[in-house]
Amino acid sequence: MKSVLLTFLVCVTLVVSTQTYAQEKPKLYNPEANAQTEIQNAVKKAQAEGKHVFLQIGGNWCSWCLKFNKFSTTDTQLDSLFKASYVIVHVNYSKENQNLPTLEKLSYPQRFGFPVFVILNDKGDRIHTQNSAYLEKGDGYDKEKVFDFLSQWTKASLDPKHYQKKAN
Repeated sequence: MKSVLLTFLVCVTLVVSTQTYAQEKPKLYNPEANAQTEIQNAVKKAQAEGKHVFLQIGGNWCSWCLKFNKFSTTDTQLDSLFKASYVIVHVNYSKENQNLPTLEKLSYPQRFGFPVFVILNDKGDRIHTQNSAYLEKGDGYDKEKVFDFLSQWTKASLDPKHYQKKAN
């Protein structure tokens, strides 16, 4: 009787654990999405809002991609900087859809691994590609490095008025 009860409890635990894992796995990236259309829509929105476009390229299979999203959306300072300065697009790269024509237009950012970040200006021009490994610290991301990176590529930080010689 004890072995039957133990077997039953093990089976219930496995079923519940499997269901919980399946429910909690984020669907940040959409393999069916048309990446080029999403980017074009983001560029239009960025123009209207005075922002740049932040492309996070990766997939739901990528633990570092999901980790970055959680890190950047749960930290209030980073989340605020993102919302104030960028229109975000999650560009899928997976066996279902690698979005190769889009990545070709972006000069093959996948060469850096995943996630990889691409900043577009409000005209849709690529102005920066960032290897995310340089933003890591230990088994996560370094807040100061991420904040500095995001701050250095905002529309305001690239405004020539900030760098013109001031009259005496």
